[in-house]
Amino acid sequence: MKNIRNFSIIAHIDHGKSTLADRIIQECGAVSERELSSQMMDTMDIEQERGITIKAQSVRLDYVKDGEHYILNLIDTPGHVDFSYEVSKSLASSDGALLIVDAAQGVEAQTIANVYLALDNDLELISVINKIDLPAAEPERVAEEIETSIGIDATDAVLVSAKTGVGIRELIDAIVARVPAPQGDADATTRAIIYDSWFDNYLGALALVRVFDGEIKKNQTIKLMSSGEEHQVLDLMYPHPLKKIKTPAIKTGEIGIVILGLKDVSVVNVGDTITDAKNPTTEPIGEYEPAKPFVFAGLYPIDTDKFEDLREALEKLKLNDSSLSYEPETSVALGFGFRVGFLGMLHMEVIKERLEREFGLDLIATAPSVVYNVYLTDGSMVEVQNPSELPEVQKIDHIEEPYVKATAITPSEYLGNIMNLLVSKRGIQSKMTYLNEDRVMLEYDLPMNEIVVDFYDTLKSISKGYASFDYEPSGFKQGDLVKLDVRVAGDVVDALSVIVPRTAAESRGRALVKNMKEIIPRQLFEVAIQASLGNKIIARETVKSMGKNVTAKCYGGDITRKRKLLEKQKAGKKRMKAIGKVQLPQEAFMSVLKMD
Repeated sequence: MKNIRNFSIIAHIDHGKSTLADRIIQECGAVSERELSSQMMDTMDIEQERGITIKAQSVRLDYVKDGEHYILNLIDTPGHVDFSYEVSKSLASSDGALLIVDAAQGVEAQTIANVYLALDNDLELISVINKIDLPAAEPERVAEEIETSIGIDATDAVLVSAKTGVGIRELIDAIVARVPAPQGDADATTRAIIYDSWFDNYLGALALVRVFDGEIKKNQTIKLMSSGEEHQVLDLMYPHPLKKIKTPAIKTGEIGIVILGLKDVSVVNVGDTITDAKNPTTEPIGEYEPAKPFVFAGLYPIDTDKFEDLREALEKLKLNDSSLSYEPETSVALGFGFRVGFLGMLHMEVIKERLEREFGLDLIATAPSVVYNVYLTDGSMVEVQNPSELPEVQKIDHIEEPYVKATAITPSEYLGNIMNLLVSKRGIQSKMTYLNEDRVMLEYDLPMNEIVVDFYDTLKSISKGYASFDYEPSGFKQGDLVKLDVRVAGDVVDALSVIVPRTAAESRGRALVKNMKEIIPRQLFEVAIQASLGNKIIARETVKSMGKNVTAKCYGGDITRKRKLLEKQKAGKKRMKAIGKVQLPQEAFMSVLKMD
């Protein structure tokens, strides 16, 4: 056990985390030159294309130093805030962490967020300054920034270039020297934490575990502490980049894959503790909390006959992503679909893309919303995910909305723009720190409703891509909120309803109907698009009808002939307006996102 090293890699997006993992795998000789590919630990097509890590991955590596054989268990974690749930579980399984910082870009918002997660788990942090081969690299400035913003000593930071391979061997030596060996009692009863799970078509549900005490053996009956369920271990394997290596037991301090042969991955929950069924432990490893969705959106098939296909696709996708939650819902405008809970906007994008790609579905996504706590006049409280579920105004006492603690790091030249953006999103400043003369860190309390839509895109555009942003939930606060409805040809389109602050309702209503006027195709009759608060119309735009010259066939003659034809056309349009239905394109639902 003294020669085992369990460590994670944490970093902001695009700081070279996956490339560095490839280099460490290559240096340890786990794969040959011929078998090596870029982003080896990012196994999904979307991960490869977007260059982001979505699922945490592990690999067991062998390394020899000074004649001593070491086992390195590398855990590659996602960098994006939406997947911080997986990061926290991965860090709970580690004894140390590599903090990767880009030598050109310096410390970013998610770097800081992930460092705090690592410090909460009492991990040994090794600062690694990557991309030192870049012309704009400033390792000394970045080391100073790490000390200023995070408060950890960076004098012994390891300088590497994952692209060229410079400094990789020195980094592995630092891991062996500085990451502590795992602690645990090999003779105690089994205690292991599940930090990832996924579904294999041949083997069923798989659990990636770190054993803290005792060992897990083949054919052993284990107990899952959160549910109390008992299952037999069918097989055990060590993770490897290309092939899984079978083993009769996973011992104290080791990381491995447990095969239980289950058909449903929801039984194998990330963060749960595994123990021996005959001699169970009473102490779980940390508190088990299921992943909590923050953003909700409706997913509807464009072809209404595909509803069952969508249900089946969501069931299969949930096997590989236990944080996904969904329930059926109906919409007057869109028919049958599902209300799906996501960890954030990127998670929503990834899930929608996977459903369309892997299952061949064409989907409409409604505007994302968050969960509101609605307190009623009778003293009860209901949770509302969908704006159309909001109770009648006279029954509501007050509404509480979720807030987040947001951190933004920006070059000082964009400071004014970013502060204006945060204030316009109802943000309240709590802290402002200068990391150096050029970079500023801002901390704000923000309503989550304001950042689930187009906030990130706006932030990137006003800072020319240089600002970084991260957030964590901080509880609920009371707000003066109202439901903004959209009426098309007199009918309320429930899928377009949004909950907005009362002070911004009118301006948002005007912006929304103006956007929709450009999107809704012209009909044979005039279409009114209105924004309303209850029965009060606050904004209106009109889509003009398509013109048809019914008098073209009249060559001269009495004016009454033309008038008669025009009156007939007018009556026809009036009748059409009464019974006509307007088909809303996908862009209409996305226009809710661009109200500002």
